[in-house]
Amino acid sequence: MTTKTALITGASRGLGLALARALAADGWRLILTARGAGALHAAAGGLGALALAGDVADPAHRDRLAAAVRDHGGLDLLVNNASGLGATPLPPLAGYPLAVLEDLLRTNVLAPLALIQAALPGLRERRGAIVNVSSDAAVAAYPGWGGYGATKAALDQLSNVLAAEEPEVAVWWVDPGEMNTAMLAEAVGQEEASAAPGPQAVVPALLRLLAERPASGRVALP
Repeated sequence: MTTKTALITGASRGLGLALARALAADGWRLILTARGAGALHAAAGGLGALALAGDVADPAHRDRLAAAVRDHGGLDLLVNNASGLGATPLPPLAGYPLAVLEDLLRTNVLAPLALIQAALPGLRERRGAIVNVSSDAAVAAYPGWGGYGATKAALDQLSNVLAAEEPEVAVWWVDPGEMNTAMLAEAVGQEEASAAPGPQAVVPALLRLLAERPASGRVALP
């Protein structure tokens, strides 16, 4: 059987790392990226993965990732997991710093789309899949979460249209639910974040998604 290849962004911790570990255990070949070089290389070394540290909002770094995908002969799975939170403490939209929102849109919306554009030829050829990690903040009105939620809502709609345009590629925009991650701790504090399940709790549902390959769409994980 041909070894499957996945590119996972935001793979040095949290959901990205938990999924990378599970896919590696299942025999996948991995290309992993995150901004923190030390943590990324430590994670990738234990998984036999290729680690390319950098910011997905940087076009030059995205070019390196695209070149790595080509060198690996194509891609079966793209996981757009890297994400920024935006301004903290979480501000109301009336006072949201627009420069911060502009940067957040680059990371949470434009970077995933740019990686999708680069990966699509290979994904079409291999009937691959795209997982765009979303949030319930994309569809619910949580005070303070307007900036982050707006970027995730935009990612949801990009995914929705992409699914209609690319019938040979599975496109899922996935809401993993509240998880005990560094991002949640930054938003609500470590004490509240620690009450949420760890990201590894949702990995089995993601693996089922890949195995069963349902129709493209928005997926809220249990």
